[in-house]
Amino acid sequence: MSRELYLAVHAAEFPAQVLLRLRPELRSQPVAVLDGPALQQTVCALNRHAKQRGAVQEMTRLEAEAIQDLQMIPRSMAEEAQARAVLLECAAQFSPRIEEASQGTACTFVLDATGSERLFGPAGAMAEKLRRAAASAGFRVAVAASANFHAARMKAASTPGIVLITSGEEAMALEKLPIALLDLSSEQAETFSVWGIQTLGQMAALPKNDLVARFGAQASRWRALAAGKASHNFQPIEPTLELREFCEFDSPVEEIDALLFVAARIIDSLVTRATQRSLAVASLAVDMRLEGGASHRLALHPAIPSVDRKFLLKLLHLEAAAHPPQAAVLSLSIEADVGHASKMQLGLFAPQTPEPSRLDVTLARLRAIVGEDRVGAPELEDTHRPHSFRLRALHAANTASASAQPATRIALRRVRPLRPIQVMLHGEKPKSFHDEGRRYLIASAYGPWRSSGCWSQEAWDAEEWDVLATDSTGAPLGCLLARDRLHNAWRLEAFFD
Repeated sequence: MSRELYLAVHAAEFPAQVLLRLRPELRSQPVAVLDGPALQQTVCALNRHAKQRGAVQEMTRLEAEAIQDLQMIPRSMAEEAQARAVLLECAAQFSPRIEEASQGTACTFVLDATGSERLFGPAGAMAEKLRRAAASAGFRVAVAASANFHAARMKAASTPGIVLITSGEEAMALEKLPIALLDLSSEQAETFSVWGIQTLGQMAALPKNDLVARFGAQASRWRALAAGKASHNFQPIEPTLELREFCEFDSPVEEIDALLFVAARIIDSLVTRATQRSLAVASLAVDMRLEGGASHRLALHPAIPSVDRKFLLKLLHLEAAAHPPQAAVLSLSIEADVGHASKMQLGLFAPQTPEPSRLDVTLARLRAIVGEDRVGAPELEDTHRPHSFRLRALHAANTASASAQPATRIALRRVRPLRPIQVMLHGEKPKSFHDEGRRYLIASAYGPWRSSGCWSQEAWDAEEWDVLATDSTGAPLGCLLARDRLHNAWRLEAFFD
């Protein structure tokens, strides 16, 4: 049996990391995130440049405004929820068993990586790969590996970079960490401060019986945590695949180019997350919240699932140009639906076919010129009106495997324009007809199929016959004959192929 191994991933100052993740132009500037009511806002997170300028957490807005060039951004819980899902997806690449251990404004996940060494290498290599995966998604994280759940969690929360704790040396690795990691109440923390207890090592050295007599049974738990020996009942969460990114703007965005600048980074993130699961983007749903409380929605449906970032951004550009928002944009949300990328095996001498992306771009440009309802694939409507059809969007649907045998079908080839014919009847059934000077004998006639063209009419003014006929040479012919009963006129409407 493999020994237990836990990897803790800790993203400090998470509200600030979330806001800077889709705003790379602010990463080199001092940034502070404000939280709370409008008149009582305080700093809840900040980046390294802001700390160098003297900004600290819990600083009031008035105090923060006194710091030169400090960028102040309001906290966005919606963006944090989406970013937490992205970080969870990065961790899920290394283990399906993940528990969230976030506290305060930090985001922490602990992975049960027991037995994963065979897939990702030893603990150090695995931690490095995990940190690189988080960095590629836009997060700066600390990773700690240990055989004890809480030792890995507390070490990652207090030490930057990558830390490996050897089994049996948990107490030594934790001894210099502050006792604030134990989540004590203010009264309990004050008591330990009066005693001079400031580190976990000092806590672990206290007499157990005297400590329990003073604080109760919870004190035994504190000593076990401080020594890196506390047990834990792992409670994994169930990550779900939801490819969605959200960005809330600091000020309303009125220019399409500025909107596409942010959308490009969002699409890049969505494509990266899809390719990590060997999937492609089948459609994009773009939601914009506008000034005045209105919303604007765009839907993109490529002909086939794609992972081409430039192509998807071009489709969004054309769609936004054809259907621009009617007011300034306050927030942008893009959700991707995934599918499997199609693969085409060409023959050695087969000519190169055009890329499917060119079809999508061409169709988008045509829709912008002639209108949405005039571009697409014809599709018959389920109605009693003759020849009624609509245009549907062109996209690749999921089809059965190539090995499945297709069902035998008969094609109906319509005649346009309709050809008038002369029909000889025997009783009420057609016996022969003349078409363009040629005479056809009807061997079998099926019908009549009567309709009025509208269910509200009582009289049946049209009937159809499916006939099998032969010409003078004996060549067979299957066709559809239609009769206008009001005018007693016959027409050749279609051929059966």
